[in-house]
Amino acid sequence: MRFLKQVPLIFIISAASYIMAAPKAVHVWEKQELTFNAANAYKNAYLDVIIWVNLTGPGFNKRIYGFWDGGRTFHLRLVAIQPGTWYWKSGSIPEDPGLTGKSGSFTAVDWTDSEKTENQLRRGFLRASANQHALEFADGTPFFIIGDTWYSLGTNRFRWYDDDKEHPIGPDAGFKDYVRYRRAQGYNWVNVIAAFPNWITDGKSWHLVMDDSAKTTVRSAWLEFGTGSAKNMDNEGGRPFFFPGKVPGYENEFPDMDRINPEYFKYLDRKIDYLNANGFVPFIEVSRRDAGLCWYKYYGWPGSYVRFIQYIFSRYQANNTVLSPIHLDIIDETVSPDDYTAAIHSLEKKFGTPPFGTLLSANANPSTLENWGEDSWVTLHQIGNMREHNNYWYLTEIFNLKNPKPALNGEPYYAGYRDARGPGSANYTRGAAGGSERDNAFVRSGMYGSFLSGGLAGHVYGAEGIWGADIEPTAPVHMWDAFQWRSGAEMQYLRIFAFSIGNRYQELVPLADLVSPNKTHETLSYEGWAYCARTDDKQVFLAYFEKGCPPSQIRGARLNSIYCAQWFNPRNGSWQDVGNGRLTSNKIGIVSLPDFPCDADWGLRLIYEGRESGKILN
Repeated sequence: MRFLKQVPLIFIISAASYIMAAPKAVHVWEKQELTFNAANAYKNAYLDVIIWVNLTGPGFNKRIYGFWDGGRTFHLRLVAIQPGTWYWKSGSIPEDPGLTGKSGSFTAVDWTDSEKTENQLRRGFLRASANQHALEFADGTPFFIIGDTWYSLGTNRFRWYDDDKEHPIGPDAGFKDYVRYRRAQGYNWVNVIAAFPNWITDGKSWHLVMDDSAKTTVRSAWLEFGTGSAKNMDNEGGRPFFFPGKVPGYENEFPDMDRINPEYFKYLDRKIDYLNANGFVPFIEVSRRDAGLCWYKYYGWPGSYVRFIQYIFSRYQANNTVLSPIHLDIIDETVSPDDYTAAIHSLEKKFGTPPFGTLLSANANPSTLENWGEDSWVTLHQIGNMREHNNYWYLTEIFNLKNPKPALNGEPYYAGYRDARGPGSANYTRGAAGGSERDNAFVRSGMYGSFLSGGLAGHVYGAEGIWGADIEPTAPVHMWDAFQWRSGAEMQYLRIFAFSIGNRYQELVPLADLVSPNKTHETLSYEGWAYCARTDDKQVFLAYFEKGCPPSQIRGARLNSIYCAQWFNPRNGSWQDVGNGRLTSNKIGIVSLPDFPCDADWGLRLIYEGRESGKILN
């Protein structure tokens, strides 16, 4: 398998003058980096300096912000979104001879068709499809998310090896090995949290009571990633923030959110670049909600938080990514969604929206719509964290908005959901043992149920062991074992199911009630329910039946019509005819289905072929 490398063209600028590489054509949608060296010294350049360039090109005229990268070095990353000549001129606050008044230009050309075939991300950044329900690249090519939850990707739990030597999936596996493994399974997306507060690993409980006069007494000032007590979430560059912090009495245990460590983010840069070079879109969330309470109380909300959002956004705005200001999985352990809204509005007022059209989203509970409303900053909706099949409906709610946006289930049922805390733990009683067929079926319920409920943007996989990046000897599930569970490999079949009707999957309308019957009384479950979506012209139906569904019928078909009918096996991605491969609707558009091929979950595809001889069609 060939793995691609993208090496950005870099413009090097010194404090007194600048030297630009000999003019050469660069590619559209290819990250470019400008480097500036400040003439003056600053006590805290992260907070004290803002740098930008005004960038103009074909149909484009915007201000692009840069970031401090240690010492007196500042970088600014940009892309050309159209072929042609592009010009830039720098500025800064405060004005600095090394940062202000520099200028340059470059010429951008398109990739060839063969180069785009090598790496689909060369087709441009992601955007909503014309009907606002699905995703596509800037050139209109559909993009369907097959993702995984690598929240701690930036840390040493996804070890960085400078060489490309391959290691088996196991204790010695590194970041590149996991990329190779998932790429071979058809994945094209990973969820990332840019930085965890990551205080000292002392074995203490993650609970800390804070007496906050502005709020009620709260717990969990910093909820460490994963289960139990603190984990080491550093990487080869150290921790993402410096110590000591500002929490009274805990200065040496909690970091200073106003002093970042650029060396940490340099290693995250390598991984984001490598993902893009291999066809993956990283979904980067700047922080997890557990940092919000201390940030709010001790660091000047929203200003300090806005600065960090902008730091992450400007650092990765020229990569093919989707960005997020917050990972909001548990609302009652952080500041309110309204507080995050205030931060986002402040960000937009001061720095604007992402300059190259990067989509904005968030992991949310139960959905970004419920948390932030219809007319918010969100441009890619998500549901998640309420995991059973009763919650897929939140995608249908988003789909039916007057002004819809693409959506997906970003954190559904986790494979091995009960393994990390045991079958008797609260909220884990309905899970199954990781790697078991029952567990695999629960994962498939999330995949197909969410897709047919309106999640036309795709789907994200999750598993115990992976989301927490568990590598400790005492961990109930190690990440390298969870990576090899069959449920993760089965994710690729969802894309086969969707694209079995070509790009028309983007036209599907979720209508679960087209299957009758389609629900049992078990709402907190993954069995016994059915889902259906249909194109408006009634020519195409896709349906999915969890294990335990009774014989049923499909209604809403064209009257007295013949449909090509095939079962879909979500365990191996294969198709087989329903009976002789044809089913007929009756005079009121009902298609009666035969028994399933076996007692398991099944997909179904119906494609209109024509009228039944001698019958009148609608």
